[in-house]
Amino acid sequence: MTETTDLRETVERFWATAEARDWSAFADTLADDVVYTLPQTRERISGKERFVRFNMEYPSGWHLRVERVVAEPGQVVTWLRFTTGSGEAEEAHALSFFTGDEKGNIATITDFWPEPYEPPASRDHLTALTERY
Repeated sequence: MTETTDLRETVERFWATAEARDWSAFADTLADDVVYTLPQTRERISGKERFVRFNMEYPSGWHLRVERVVAEPGQVVTWLRFTTGSGEAEEAHALSFFTGDEKGNIATITDFWPEPYEPPASRDHLTALTERY
C-alpha cells in the first residue's frame, strides 16, 4: 500500500468509528499528539485523550455521511454531511483536512463548518430557480 492509501483508509475508519461511537477504535486512528484545529472558533485541542473526550461529549443525536474523500501523499480532505437529531433535523456540511504521521495515524485535523447563506440577487440571472437545491 502507498502512503496515500494508508492515510485515506485511516481517515475513512476515523469517520466510520465516529459515526458508530466506537471511541476506542476512533482513538486508535489518532497519533498521541494529534492536533485538532477549528479556525472559525479559533479553538485548538491537542492530544489524543482530549480530542476523544471532545467528541464523546459532543451533544448526542448527530449522524454523519462522508460525501467525498480526496487523498494525496501526506494529506486527505473529506466533505461531510452532518445531521442533528435533536428536534427537527438540521443539516450542515464540513470540510476536514487531515495529515498523517510516520505510523499512518492522524497527526492533524483542521475542520471548517461553513454556514449556508442566500446568494445575492445580482446572481439571479445566472441560476435558474430549478438549479437551486
